[in-house]
Amino acid sequence: MSEPAARPAPLSTAAAARRVFELSFGEMLWSRRTIFMALVVGGPVLLAIIFRIVEAFGAPALRVNGARVAGGSVFGVMIWMLYIRFIVPVLGLFYGTALMADEVEDRTLTYLFTRPIPRGAVLLGKYLAYLACTSLVVLPSVMLTYFLTVPFAQVASTFRSLVLDLALLGAGLAVYGAVFAFVGARLKRPLVSGLVFAFGWEQLALALPGYLRQFTVAHHLQSLVPHTMPADSTLSAIQGLFRQTTSVPGALAALGLLLVVFLWLAMRTVARREYVLEQ
Repeated sequence: MSEPAARPAPLSTAAAARRVFELSFGEMLWSRRTIFMALVVGGPVLLAIIFRIVEAFGAPALRVNGARVAGGSVFGVMIWMLYIRFIVPVLGLFYGTALMADEVEDRTLTYLFTRPIPRGAVLLGKYLAYLACTSLVVLPSVMLTYFLTVPFAQVASTFRSLVLDLALLGAGLAVYGAVFAFVGARLKRPLVSGLVFAFGWEQLALALPGYLRQFTVAHHLQSLVPHTMPADSTLSAIQGLFRQTTSVPGALAALGLLLVVFLWLAMRTVARREYVLEQ
């Protein structure tokens, strides 16, 4: 009588997350959401092209109180107002809430959970795929916007700020992705809750005085932005609207804590929750 085949040994969380990442990255990169993401990040590039065309004809593309705004300052404002305040939360929302929701909707979650891997590793692998996918789309957009708005003669003096801006965008995508991954893993209809958080609660908390802003991702990201933007009189006036910021070490510590806590909560939720697939 033949012995039954031995069951494969379960993979570690790291090894399982790598397998899920390899499986999810290609699917995520060529999904319909990536088309939406490309359209979103194409907005700043289009504005930068218009800025460059106007500047090429010798007319100042932007003036504030009669003073011409330099290209480096325009790029800094675009990083601040478009990428940090809008694009990063939107991408984190639409990708993060869908990490598990898409598997439930497509009824493929059962195939992942029947494999000999920790259930939390499924979310971790898909989260890493989200970071890689969004970075591959956002990075070219930022670089195109930078070289379209910043004169070539200023590249050497502003390149360090560009690197800091890219690091800040990566931090924003990571933290928002972790927050919305937890929302998507915990709630049945996560998109509405995510929209309320990103464009309701956060905007309200930032506008109100007091300590409520400390409980938002946007506040801590915003605390780092002025240190990466070119310093001139124009930007100083704009930054004056947002003077209540946290110190750089405090903001970094808060973002790191939010990332670890919410990613752990998301993995724990996936590991313990019983998902019911709709017929």
